[in-house]
Amino acid sequence: MLSYPFDAFGKPLAQVLRETPQPTGSELVVRVGSCGLCHSDVHLHEGYFDLGNGNKLDLSRGIAPPRVLGHEIAGTVVAVGPDAHGVAVGERRVVYPWIGCGACAPCQGGHEELCTAPRALGVNRDGGFADHVLVPHPRYLFAYDPLPEVQACTYACSGLTAYAALKKCAPLAAGDTLLVIGAGGVGLSGVRMAAMALGVRPVVAEIDRSKWDLAREAGAVDCLDPTDAAATKAFIKASGGAAAAIDFVGAAATFSWGLSALRKGGKLVCVGLFGGVAPLMPATLPLRAVTITGSYVGSLAEMGEMMALARQGGLPALPVTTRPLAEVNEALAALRSGAIRGRAVLQP
Repeated sequence: MLSYPFDAFGKPLAQVLRETPQPTGSELVVRVGSCGLCHSDVHLHEGYFDLGNGNKLDLSRGIAPPRVLGHEIAGTVVAVGPDAHGVAVGERRVVYPWIGCGACAPCQGGHEELCTAPRALGVNRDGGFADHVLVPHPRYLFAYDPLPEVQACTYACSGLTAYAALKKCAPLAAGDTLLVIGAGGVGLSGVRMAAMALGVRPVVAEIDRSKWDLAREAGAVDCLDPTDAAATKAFIKASGGAAAAIDFVGAAATFSWGLSALRKGGKLVCVGLFGGVAPLMPATLPLRAVTITGSYVGSLAEMGEMMALARQGGLPALPVTTRPLAEVNEALAALRSGAIRGRAVLQP
């Protein structure tokens, strides 16, 4: 099999030929047709998350190079182990990559994505920057027809992360304002699913005005520049403040701005991992009765809910740019520089 691991953090991904895995027990092998490129792949490749003030979250223990990245995987089942029931060779599936140990409290509670000893594909185990990937059990596979494969793969992270964050905003009443901060790949996924998940069309805050057209096409009712004080003032005056805001950027500035844009009793859902440090005055939380919560990808059950909704049709397509897998280093560089609109998808 063809794969593109990196041998050391920050070093280019190099083409390597390996033995194609042979499934045993409940395992199965998927021939990768499309694998989305996620901004977290940039952080994983670098080996750390920026926590601000010179502090970094070291990722080296969990990743352990050489590692094949790529966690937005869709393709065709080509081999199944003797205990892999309910799936057949030739079936097209998208892979839920956030696999846990199955024994810890989060896993037992249905949240493998929060596992204390994760086995996530493309993070702790080899993923989809290859032409084949080993999946430990059929329960991690979801049918995606009639969705195009290049759209389906993005649901494994971009879509799932957005869907889980939207669910944390529920319920929203008629007239409530939902604010989406950031119109990158994950933010646009949130915009396009908001009406189906919550019954509202969001307002999008994005400093890059060249992305406003994408946000409106995805379903945004309006767009604003959060660095524009007049626009922020007008938004708060017109809406009374957001009932819920989802920060898909996760920078210090977007966190602070999102918190300030909430009405009393509002909720800020933090998703993005851009980094930095933001000041927070604890007394303002009870005085405004606001809630701040984090949201990390989504559960296996949420993946099932989301895929069922997506397969019904009616969701705007996520803007996707395809590139050959051989251009993975160039694609990572483009993502790092902010040059990608929507989502990049690599194809072997």
